[in-house]
Amino acid sequence: MRTVLVLLAFLLFFIVTLPLLLIFYLIRIFNSKLASRLTQPVVACGFRFIMWAAGGKPRIEGLEQIPKDTAVLFAGNHRSYFDIVLAYWAIPFSKPTGFIAKKEILRVPLLNLWMILLHCKFLDREDPRKGLKTIQDAIADVKDGWSMFIMPEGTRNQQTEMLPFKSGSLKIAERSGCPIVPVAIYGTEELYETHRPWVRGGKIRIRFGAPIATSTLDKDGRRMLSDTVKAEIQSMLANMNES
Repeated sequence: MRTVLVLLAFLLFFIVTLPLLLIFYLIRIFNSKLASRLTQPVVACGFRFIMWAAGGKPRIEGLEQIPKDTAVLFAGNHRSYFDIVLAYWAIPFSKPTGFIAKKEILRVPLLNLWMILLHCKFLDREDPRKGLKTIQDAIADVKDGWSMFIMPEGTRNQQTEMLPFKSGSLKIAERSGCPIVPVAIYGTEELYETHRPWVRGGKIRIRFGAPIATSTLDKDGRRMLSDTVKAEIQSMLANMNES
């Protein structure tokens, strides 16, 4: 039943918001920043509706850790398709944020248009040159005040240990000098992945950790940055598992 509700929720969102999508793209011709900032609350509210349809009961922790005066790179573990839905539920509207996604999502009609408005970037892992261009575009957006959310494992993983981080996944923060906010996502796989194709409700959690400065890192700090961020996320997950 919930599987049908989630599919209907997605369909209803795309139908009801289609006029807004057209309006936002018209606004984008004259003021791209305004169009993007208007988009985030709409998508966030839509994802909250979808999460309600899925029966997810989110618990959000650590919002006070998110810097208010600068763009950041959110770096989180990846457990489920519902991770992005949960993240957009949790991130404040005042923190405009795009996601680094795989290029295949560009093929999904309407969803791709919403993501483009949100400054999401589509990574081609098979073409290093295009991948580098994507990272450069993300760096430019961060410098312009737009935060980014990346899942450095690169694929969904429900194991106890996190997967190795993809090479260069944190370059956005290193080269822009923005802080990294580690994000631990817990339990989202129980909504879908552990019993696919059925969606089942349940308690889920997302925790934002203390920001990690990158602008003052020395050579050793930059070399160990992936390990530092990964260890922080892993520590938060272990703590969430115990509590």
